[in-house]
Parts: sequence; structure tokens; C-alpha cells
Amino acid sequence: MSPLVTPRDAVAAVRSKIEQKWAEAVCAELGVGDRVVFSVRLRPGLRTGKAVEQLGHTTWHGWHMQWRDFSSQLPAGVEVVRTAVTIRGVAGDFPAVLNADLDGAATLITDTDNDAEPPTVEIGRARALASTMRSAGATLTPATLRAVYGLPTNDVDVLINAVTWLRQHPDAGNWTLRQLPVPGMHTKWLDTHGALLRDVAGRDVRNEVRPRLTVMHLTYVDPHHAGSGRRRHDAWTTGDVHDIAYQPRVVLVVENRDSRLWFPPVSDTIVVEGGGKAAAALLANVPWIRSANHVVYWGDIDADGYAILNHFRATLAVPAPDGAPAKHVTSILMEATDLHHYSLHGVNHDKAGRPIKPSRELLPHLTESETVAYATIATAGPTPFRRIEQEAIPLTHAVTQLLRILKGRGSDPWHPRPSS
Repeated sequence: MSPLVTPRDAVAAVRSKIEQKWAEAVCAELGVGDRVVFSVRLRPGLRTGKAVEQLGHTTWHGWHMQWRDFSSQLPAGVEVVRTAVTIRGVAGDFPAVLNADLDGAATLITDTDNDAEPPTVEIGRARALASTMRSAGATLTPATLRAVYGLPTNDVDVLINAVTWLRQHPDAGNWTLRQLPVPGMHTKWLDTHGALLRDVAGRDVRNEVRPRLTVMHLTYVDPHHAGSGRRRHDAWTTGDVHDIAYQPRVVLVVENRDSRLWFPPVSDTIVVEGGGKAAAALLANVPWIRSANHVVYWGDIDADGYAILNHFRATLAVPAPDGAPAKHVTSILMEATDLHHYSLHGVNHDKAGRPIKPSRELLPHLTESETVAYATIATAGPTPFRRIEQEAIPLTHAVTQLLRILKGRGSDPWHPRPSS
């Protein structure tokens, strides 16, 4: 391969370097970091007349003529640096390095290659964003500038508003995460952009706000309790003085309201409505869940259901902040055999009629059989279906599975307690 870089190859190299270093160059213009020069070596390793003779004078001359013609039409901010080479006793200056500043580099790739796509970065917009961030007091680095550049315009506006608001409010402890009165910020904006706001604001408002209390809905399914005539459905809130009706030996976490409301009787058991992906955070530190003999999870057979199980299991696998011990989480009706047994209820579209998408998320806390089922429904390749909703499975089957698992673990939850 020839060590000589043609003008066309040099322009392609400059394009690549802009993609890699545009943020550093824009930040440097505002005094953040060193000035960036986009440089391409035009004859790497070729410095002597002997090397030219080995390459061939015809090749060398043709390359030199290309650069002579090309150099005559370079835009402002771009230059070709020449260095001396002595060939057969005659010294001459020949192209060695192409150097360009940011504007020159952008103009070069736009003006010299009409067939190529324009740069993916709009330098004017990048500069405007950097200036706006600096004016708002946001932390400006190449990394934060790249991240902000990738946001839609409305999210950029919210981000800048949030930075400004945080500067005006050194203490955010009077609001929950969803109550922050930042102009344009919807209640779930920080779920997606909280880390970026932390990076540009220099503080993590997610750790400053007033925590939301854990509120869960539950159903008492112990037959002895049901016979007492007391309430069957209840709610429990972190820090409240309200106590649950009885300490369960078994806690079954389900994802859907109907499955909780109508779950059949099982002794010493409470059925908890999990609350979707927030289940792990909401339930993991509830004392009476941690102290139960058995914690069991039952969710939809779909990518989200397995992700919730994975997160819930991982969270309970470590001790709680109050010192409560780690707790093993078992699942029911979420193994590979269940996938096939209830395949008649499999669907490929969500409630809005949209195709359910595959998932690339790795879930290391699933069992082998759960992993097989997850891989089957979440694959990017062909699959018969991507979801079996929990409500489609008879509750009597769930009871059977629950009792089977608990019996195998040496518990006896179906044996009624003696009447008091």
C-alpha cells in the first residue's frame, strides 16, 4: 500500500476527525481545553529521496501534481505544510501535513466532495449550544456538549431552565422529583435526563428532593383473616402508623390489579401489587416483606416482566439500609415450560396495536429456565409471540404453582391457622 495520501483521502480523514473532535474544538474556542487543529499526515514514513526512489518517481510526481492543484483552491483556515526532501541531490519542498481549524475543516469537506453527505454536526448549532450552556452556568466539557447536542430542541430548553432553576434554589428538599417547578419539565423528564442534568449542573437533584413515600396496594388472602370479617384489601405507606393485619409468611408480588384483587385464599399470604418497573425500589425496603419467609414474584411473560423480576431479585439479594437481611426471590409462571403451556394467549402487539419490540437488555439475575423464556420472547429474530399477559393465566394455576414451590421449600402455607 502506498504511503502517499491523496487529497480525496485527506478530506475523508478530516471528516472523520471532525466527528471525533468537534466538541473539543468548540469548547476550546470558549477557553475550555487546548486549541484543536485537524491534521492529516500526507506521506507518513516517507522522508528521504531513497524512499521516493523505492516508491517510483512516476507515482511520486503524480501525487505531487494532485496536491499542487488541490492546494490552489483550499478554503481559509486550511493549509498544506511542506517539508524538504532531497531527491537525486536536488532539494525541494513537498506536501507533508494538511492542517485545518474547525471552520476550515468544515468548509473543506463541504466544498470539495459534492457527492458526500454533509457533516453530521452543525458547527453553528454546536457553538450556540456551548455559548448558551456557558451563559446559564452549566458545566461545559466536550462530553456535556456532545450530550446536549444530541437532545431535541425542547429538551435543551428544559435542561437550561433546570440549570438556571437550580442556581436559584440551592435546596430542593421542599419538592419531590415530580414536583420541581422547572419551566417546561414534565413529571418524568428526570427519569431520562437526570444524569445529564447532574453533569451540567454540578449537583444531583435526584438526591436532594423529598423522597416519595412508598404506597402499595395489597390483598389479604389468608382464609382465617377472611373469616374474621375484616377488610380484605388494604394500602400501606412508608412511615405511617398503620399496621398490616397480620405478618405474612409468604408475600406474592403481582403486576396487575385484577390478579391481586381476586387472588384465591392461601394461608399466611399477602398479595402485593408491584407497580411495574418501580417495584424493586418501592418494595425492597418494606420491613414486613423483608421479614417474610418467602418472597415470590409473578409478572407478565414479556421483556418488561423479566426485567422487573431481574431488578427485584437483585435488589433484595443485598441487605436493606436498616440492616434487614438479604432475601431470595422466587418466581412462578415465568419459566420456559410456562411459555409453551400458555402459548395460546401469546400476543405480538400492545394495547395500542403497535408491534412489541425486542429487548437487548442483559438480565443476569434470572434462573436458567427464566433466561430461556426471556430469550425466546425478547429475541430480535423470529418468535411466535412476545407477550403473555398475567391476567390470561387462571388464578387457580397461580395458586397451584405457589403451593408447589413453597411445599418444596419446606413451608406449609395452605394449612389453615387454628382459630383464636
